[in-house]
Amino acid sequence: MANSLTSARFLMESRLPEAAWQSAEECFELGVAYSCGTGGVSIDLVEAHKWFNLAALKGNAEGQAMRAEIAGEMTAREIAEAQRQARAWIASAPLGTA
Repeated sequence: MANSLTSARFLMESRLPEAAWQSAEECFELGVAYSCGTGGVSIDLVEAHKWFNLAALKGNAEGQAMRAEIAGEMTAREIAEAQRQARAWIASAPLGTA
């Protein structure tokens, strides 16, 4: 179990930079991972909403739909935090990549 958890953490950490700055699909996949607990990752709806939001901003229609779906399970405060985190991530993107 510990080995799969380590593998899941490595997978998530290795995908974060690429997801945020290059691919709507990678953002969407991270949203799925956080919303479902894929690969031993803990379910975190704030993180999932953030990644679905970033996918949607990059034109991914599935990201938009999933963001709306999980928002129904979140409080207004959680949604606001997810949006704040998405804005902060965009602000930290290298020029020309956000």
